[in-house]
Amino acid sequence: MLRQVTPGRYDAYEQLLHALADGNVRMLLWQGQAGSPDAQYGKMEIDGLGYAPCVTSAQELAASGWNRAHEVVTGRDIARALYPDRWGIWLNPHDPGGGVGIPWADLRRIATGLERMPAGPLRLSEPALEIPQFYALLTQNAHRTPSVRSLRRAWVQPSLGSPYLAIGLDLYDTSAASVETVRAMMRQSISAVPDGLPVSTVAMSDDHDPVTMWLRANARPFYDREAHAAPAPHAPGYGYPPAAPRAY
Repeated sequence: MLRQVTPGRYDAYEQLLHALADGNVRMLLWQGQAGSPDAQYGKMEIDGLGYAPCVTSAQELAASGWNRAHEVVTGRDIARALYPDRWGIWLNPHDPGGGVGIPWADLRRIATGLERMPAGPLRLSEPALEIPQFYALLTQNAHRTPSVRSLRRAWVQPSLGSPYLAIGLDLYDTSAASVETVRAMMRQSISAVPDGLPVSTVAMSDDHDPVTMWLRANARPFYDREAHAAPAPHAPGYGYPPAAPRAY
């Protein structure tokens, strides 16, 4: 599978992720022994991203010439261990072709379920869809749901699969009861979505979701409870004399 992964072959890369999730890798230890408190994985940096090098089999370990210790770990376990600190893994860096890197965002997909999250790289943009009825109903229902602080939106095009509309949920309260009221809000609003349009939600509190990170950096809220509740600035009129003229 590694040899099938080439630029643009997202289908082959996705198959590799599934194989990695269900298999084992041999993590190369820069110091210490497997299971010891002082064990540390090796480190690589490619294009500003950090990776821990590993090999995919005993044969590849022998071919690599690695003469320090290693640790056999399941793909899911290493994904859970590394992605929160934004570390990926690099498979078979000794290979003549350079091996293949799995960035932390894809380790997160392995850790949380490949089918639950869109396949990257993602193309994200402002939605161009004209669906004012849905946005109006969602805004109305959000205003009636006290735990909702604001809502953002993005058009997400995965490398594999259908594009969809993502709604970013910024909540005051993430308790189970609060989350259930937000789910009810979305169920009540989804009736205004045109047939065939997929809609998903992301939590604006998730520091590792690529859609959330894009929304924070690029999208202004289309509903903002605090802005909606802010009093209008005082205008000249009864009780508010116009400001005195200034000399320049």
